[in-house]
Amino acid sequence: MLTELSNKVKVVGAKQVRRAVENGSAQKVFLAADADLRVTEPISELCAQLGVAVETVPSMKELGRACGIAVGAAVTALL
Repeated sequence: MLTELSNKVKVVGAKQVRRAVENGSAQKVFLAADADLRVTEPISELCAQLGVAVETVPSMKELGRACGIAVGAAVTALL
């Protein structure tokens, strides 16, 4: 599941993911289950409206590590 994040083009962060979903370039969005709902819920709703697949990851730390960054990530999108 998360291995696809390590070798494909992606964006990390709420603003970049929202932009990618809105302009149609996001293929799949990953949301961290332990992230603040104020960050993840609007993106989840936008994905549902626009038909973008959403996958939940157990922790921000795990999602950040899968993206190759040293900090946790609340949301990430594959392009």
